[in-house]
Amino acid sequence: MVINTNSSAANAARLLNDSSVRLNKSLAKLSSGSRIISPDDDAGGMAVSLRFDAQINRIRAASSNVSNAIAYSQTQDGFLTKVQSALDRMSELSVLSQDITKTDTDRQKYNTEFVTLQDYITNIATKNFNGVSLFDGTSREVTTDSDNGVSSATGQSWAMGGISLGSATYLAATASTLGVSTATGAKSALDTVQNAINQLATDRAQVGANIARLTHTNAQILVLKDNMMSANSRIKDVNVAEESTEFARFNILVQAGTSMLAQANSTSQAALKLLQ
Repeated sequence: MVINTNSSAANAARLLNDSSVRLNKSLAKLSSGSRIISPDDDAGGMAVSLRFDAQINRIRAASSNVSNAIAYSQTQDGFLTKVQSALDRMSELSVLSQDITKTDTDRQKYNTEFVTLQDYITNIATKNFNGVSLFDGTSREVTTDSDNGVSSATGQSWAMGGISLGSATYLAATASTLGVSTATGAKSALDTVQNAINQLATDRAQVGANIARLTHTNAQILVLKDNMMSANSRIKDVNVAEESTEFARFNILVQAGTSMLAQANSTSQAALKLLQ
């Protein structure tokens, strides 16, 4: 029996410390919901998870871009619907003004409405979406993926066709020289307005195609995000059922270790009895 060195107590203290460390780590995993608390838990898994996290955030940003592009296109179509109504009424006025039972005084009243509708279309051509022109005819690049999956780190994009209400066809329909104040002018106006209606049909078809493409793209991006999040979860998220079992095990070991350390320390008391 020795006094200076209590091997049993030292061994019990070491095991107790090891159990305490594991208990604290298990508690941290359960409280955070993450399987990887520090790099030493899974160095490779942490590196992959970090890349997944960054890519998932980029995917979210790409989805936001596409959703905003859809809203932009839907706004375009909303205004074009009103332009369609105006052009339809203008063509109707052009036909009404060709009625042989109408006088030029009657036609002048029709012309007043006709000119007002022209101004309305001209005003719509100046509209914008968050400061971005809706009808300047510019083709806009929409980021559809955060990574192109080939060799470059730049994201993929898609050129969304632009719509211009400043094209020659629309300008002719809104020209100040066009009117229905006379029967002859009404015939000319009808041809011009019909050309504008045909152009509008083409433009609305383009907007519809843009919305369809962007909607499919956004659905694809969301599926990709879900799969990336699922893969990332398998790497870093803690299995609560398994970790709860580990927590209970280490908790018991800590309590048992504490009791055994107390017992190991009490063995030195036997040396005092020999000295009495």
